[in-house]
Amino acid sequence: MTEKIESIRNAPIGVFDSGVGGLTVAREIIRQMPDEGIIYFGDTARVPYGNKSKDTITRYSRQIIRFLKTRQVKAIVIACNTASAYALEEVKKDLDIPILGVIRAGAVSAVKATQNGKVGIIGTEGTIRSGIYETVIKEMMPSARVSGKACPLLVPLVEEGLLHDSVTDEIASRYLSELKAKYVDTLVLGCTHYPLLRSTIKRLMGEDVTLINPAYETAIELKALLEKEDLICCPGVCQPQEKYQFYVSDLAEKFTNFASSILPQQVKETKKIDIENY
Repeated sequence: MTEKIESIRNAPIGVFDSGVGGLTVAREIIRQMPDEGIIYFGDTARVPYGNKSKDTITRYSRQIIRFLKTRQVKAIVIACNTASAYALEEVKKDLDIPILGVIRAGAVSAVKATQNGKVGIIGTEGTIRSGIYETVIKEMMPSARVSGKACPLLVPLVEEGLLHDSVTDEIASRYLSELKAKYVDTLVLGCTHYPLLRSTIKRLMGEDVTLINPAYETAIELKALLEKEDLICCPGVCQPQEKYQFYVSDLAEKFTNFASSILPQQVKETKKIDIENY
């Protein structure tokens, strides 16, 4: 029985996203819990998720979760705001392991940070359309004035690696001007791709606006959850060569190069799988 418990504790954490954005969550998990192993899946064949329906996103999420379960993960993080908004509550019903999304942790931090009660949310069309951030924030702070702005072009710009580019600057400026006009003092980066544009967004919004990175907050929440469930990995168990494993549905080489620029260590290999088989 003890060996079985040890085996579960030492199993990896499953993390998935529509593409490379969830690497910001994986990066924070690595920083906060360096002993934990990670199985990451990026759905690069079907990115972006933000312009797709709830039914489609839920179907995609179920396929990915079935794949991650074949890798014997002990917990799953939906490192995608759109999938967290649309699919988390549905897929949670089917699972016998802990699963969490990226929205609640970000919302909690926004409520703690705001001084004037005006909170901005930037995200994909799907996340903003769902109204999930406003719902969660108002549960905790009914007086909050929440303004959402869909920024659909930012994900493809990040996926193309245009993190410091005049085109990205111009498009981000157009999106953010609406929220600046509403005098928000707190801005939630409501898509896991957006922390990769943090310096640009900070410069455009100004020093007086607090940026909330749900990727960081989610890693903290995950650590607390694993401690509560007695699922923290034993130190030194994961072998370095197999500690972090990466899978995608397309463009493995491109993903590998991008991931190596984001994560603390070089990603040597990314495996392509046919997610439609799951």
